[in-house]
Amino acid sequence: MTQDDRRRQLVGIGLRMLVERPIQELSVDEVAREAGISRGLLFHYFPNKTAFHDAVVAAAARRVVRNTAPDEGLAPAEAVAQFVARYYGQVDRRRDSYLALVFGSGAVGLGGEHVEGLRLAMAERILAVLDLDGDALPVAHGWTAYVEDRALRWSAVPEGERSRTLEEEVAHCVRALEALLAVR
Repeated sequence: MTQDDRRRQLVGIGLRMLVERPIQELSVDEVAREAGISRGLLFHYFPNKTAFHDAVVAAAARRVVRNTAPDEGLAPAEAVAQFVARYYGQVDRRRDSYLALVFGSGAVGLGGEHVEGLRLAMAERILAVLDLDGDALPVAHGWTAYVEDRALRWSAVPEGERSRTLEEEVAHCVRALEALLAVR
């Protein structure tokens, strides 16, 4: 296995484990054991536990961006709605992992460049979908944080007890973006 292949394997194992536990509880010993290597060899590929965790966080952020991408060729409003629906789905499926990724604490610089990069990537996607220039980036960025907060609150309520359907939440978020863009 090449060095890059081994790094990808280790990060992949970390991503799979991240679904079940927060990044701070991701054991490099377990990852190494599952990869069939020693802990010491894992540190050949990553200089320390923080660097490994950082690589897993970066991969998780890329996964969120990829999983929330709207389909090509949709009309702008449909693309925004699909993005919101996919974002809610991502948060709903992996709420604890998402919370740990975005708001966790510990050795990893969470809330840092990868998390900020995640939010900016999603805001930039909205600008591209709506064919807006960079002047609207603060609006799109703020709206993305708003959608994140709503998705987290919505997913915290058991499915049968939610006061709004996914469709109602999506429609609300789309209207909120339209209102923000109208007043900018």
